[in-house]
Amino acid sequence: MLKKILIGVAVVVSLPLIIALFTKKDYSLEREIIIAKPRQEVFNYIKLLKNQDHYSKWVMMDPKSRKTYKGTDGEVGFAAAWDSDNKNVGQGEQTISNIVDGQRMDLDLHFIKPFDGRAKAYMITESVSETQTKVKWGFSSSMKYPLNFMLLVMNMEKMLGDDISEGLGNLKKELEK
Repeated sequence: MLKKILIGVAVVVSLPLIIALFTKKDYSLEREIIIAKPRQEVFNYIKLLKNQDHYSKWVMMDPKSRKTYKGTDGEVGFAAAWDSDNKNVGQGEQTISNIVDGQRMDLDLHFIKPFDGRAKAYMITESVSETQTKVKWGFSSSMKYPLNFMLLVMNMEKMLGDDISEGLGNLKKELEK
C-alpha cells in the first residue's frame, strides 16, 4: 500500500513538471479604447508616468505606496519605482525605454516583490479623427520553467486584460472630464 501511495505522489509531482516542458513560456495581450481628445493631447498625458496615479489600476491599488523617480518624466530613461506593503502591488520599477512622439511609448518593467520578473509594456496612440484617439495598451512577459505550468491554470489574458481595460476606462474618464 505504501508503495502505491509513493508512486501516486511521484506521478502527481512529476506530471506538472513534464507538462511544463511542453507549455509555452511567453504571453502577451493588448487592449484599446477610443478617447474623445486629439492624439497629441492624449499622448502628452500618457507619456508622463506620474499621471498613472490617476488611471492605472495597479498604481491606484495602493495610493500610499512609496514611490521614487529618476530622470525627467516623459523622457527616455525616466524610471518610476514603487514599494508597497500590499502584496498585490509589491515592489518594482518601470522605465521608459522608447518614445516616438505622439505615437508610442515603450516601458521596461522589473517586478521585485512578491515575485521577481520582467515584462515589456507599450502604449500607442492613433488618430481616429481630429478629436478622437485610439489608445492601445499592451503587455508581454514570460514565465520560466517550471512556473510556466501556471499559464495553463491562470488565465493571464483575462486577469491582466481586465486590469488594463479598467486602466484604459479610467484614462478615458480622466481625459474626457
